Amino acid sequence: MTSDTTHTTFGAHSTTGDVLTGIDLTGKTAVVTGGYSGLGLATTLALAQAGARVVVPALRPDVAQRALADTAGVEIEADQFDLADLASVRAFTERFLSRHPALDILIASAGVMACAETRVGPGWEAQFAINHLGHYALANLLWPALTAAGTARVVAVASGRDPAWRIRWDDVQFERGYDKWEAYTQSKLANVLFARHLDLLGRPHGVRAFSVNPGWIRTPLQRHLAVEEMVTAGWIDADGNSAPGLFKTVEQGAATQVWAATSPHLDANGGDYCVDCRRTDAASPTDDSAAARLWALSADLTGLDLIG
Repeated sequence: MTSDTTHTTFGAHSTTGDVLTGIDLTGKTAVVTGGYSGLGLATTLALAQAGARVVVPALRPDVAQRALADTAGVEIEADQFDLADLASVRAFTERFLSRHPALDILIASAGVMACAETRVGPGWEAQFAINHLGHYALANLLWPALTAAGTARVVAVASGRDPAWRIRWDDVQFERGYDKWEAYTQSKLANVLFARHLDLLGRPHGVRAFSVNPGWIRTPLQRHLAVEEMVTAGWIDADGNSAPGLFKTVEQGAATQVWAATSPHLDANGGDYCVDCRRTDAASPTDDSAAARLWALSADLTGLDLIG
């Protein structure tokens, strides 16, 4: 994989502070899912400190309020929200639209990784539902605010990408044999394809979308993994210490999503998969057709197809 470096001087070790240098977000409104923990919290703080008003949809608003308690002087609000429950997503968006006429930045940062088999909603596999379908529904329902912004950015936080990853079209809900890692990689590929098709539909309306790989970061995302599993994978040693040089800090990990959401150099771009604050040429030749197919499937599952 090669990288397009024409739009950035940043890289793997850049932080959120680095990519926001000289950028004033005063008057802008952002929504950051998962914005009270891990990469999401680092993203929320960075955007707010640059002047944005940040709304944090939270499964546990009380926990979010505590995590955001020491943020005097910036505009951050938390609101009830459950990505696994479309009624909750709809209720949040109705409250948001009643309070905020426009949305400049939507960052889909919340997610779950390698959990035990879990069914949510109408029996959906949890990782596909939470990481993808909930965010698909959120973007659809927030569409009036995104288009009202004039120019808006949507960023889907994906993961590292392997060319072998595929959507399990004949069994997307893993009803015939569950594998936690296959389910996770399917959901992360879905994030990439979602951003690609959203950008295609959104660009005539001034809405651009990107997907990002934040890199390796130790956050609560790993909460479903046993220590022994992470030791065997070589991520940590038996004492819980991180493998040297493997993990970024949260400020470095969040830098790519903040860069994709705010860089003025990306105004004419979209649909790209970004790594280390760079657009890449990692798209598969089948991505466009797969993205359209996933969009149609998501519309059918959620009953929402409001973009375009």
